[in-house]
Amino acid sequence: MTEDRPAVEPMVRFQGVTKRYGDLTVLDNLDLDVSPGEMVSIIGPSGSGKTTVLRALMTLESIDGGTIWVDGEPLTHMEKNGVLVPANKAHLRRMRSKIGMCFQHFNLFPHMTALQNCMEGPVMSLGLKKGEARERAAELLEMVGLADKLDHYPAQLSGGQQQRVAIARALAMRPKVMLFDEVTSALDPEVTGEVTNVIRTLVSEHNLTMLMVTHQMGFARDISDRVCFFYGGQIEEQDSPDELFTNPKRERTRQFLSAVREAV
Repeated sequence: MTEDRPAVEPMVRFQGVTKRYGDLTVLDNLDLDVSPGEMVSIIGPSGSGKTTVLRALMTLESIDGGTIWVDGEPLTHMEKNGVLVPANKAHLRRMRSKIGMCFQHFNLFPHMTALQNCMEGPVMSLGLKKGEARERAAELLEMVGLADKLDHYPAQLSGGQQQRVAIARALAMRPKVMLFDEVTSALDPEVTGEVTNVIRTLVSEHNLTMLMVTHQMGFARDISDRVCFFYGGQIEEQDSPDELFTNPKRERTRQFLSAVREAV
């Protein structure tokens, strides 16, 4: 039987999603809706399942149960004769093109300049002509403050600059959803602001749906529409940033936030 679609389509929907590694359940029947244009931060202790949410959205991890919907379509399944069946490669490729992701480690091509890194995906995957891809890449690198670094190779850039190139590269694919996985944790504290300022710009000026896993509570509070606290593969508590950080309802949330404050 085909699963019911939501009446008002969220941009991202996790519907009863389960992920296991052997006897370990990492996502436990997870339900999560993210509205178009919403910025959702995911926080929680190590092993709570928060990064698995992003990896499942990127189809880097298969799921063992449930359905993930993106832009009104199932991600890892497709409809055939009125039922959902496992997606074929063409469907997965088309769905992945709607999603951009920036990782903790930048994963730039070391033999390509910043400009070439941002051109590669649109040319190879989207079929853009090189001139159009070059113009798009240059605009995005200017947006992230790197207009003077177009011809620099990754080894010639600082960590913060490399991460900003990685963000521009993801945006060059024109995704509808952007995922950020601890994008500042590999950076020195003094350059973290370079990257967080770029994400702030995306939130304020671009109508992107975004999910961010972060350990920076102040940053999450500052830019999020909603914060989800994960524990044991489920959402233990979710609320507006001010409410969750100021007045958490659940004991596990209070314990986590207290431990984070003590560690700072």
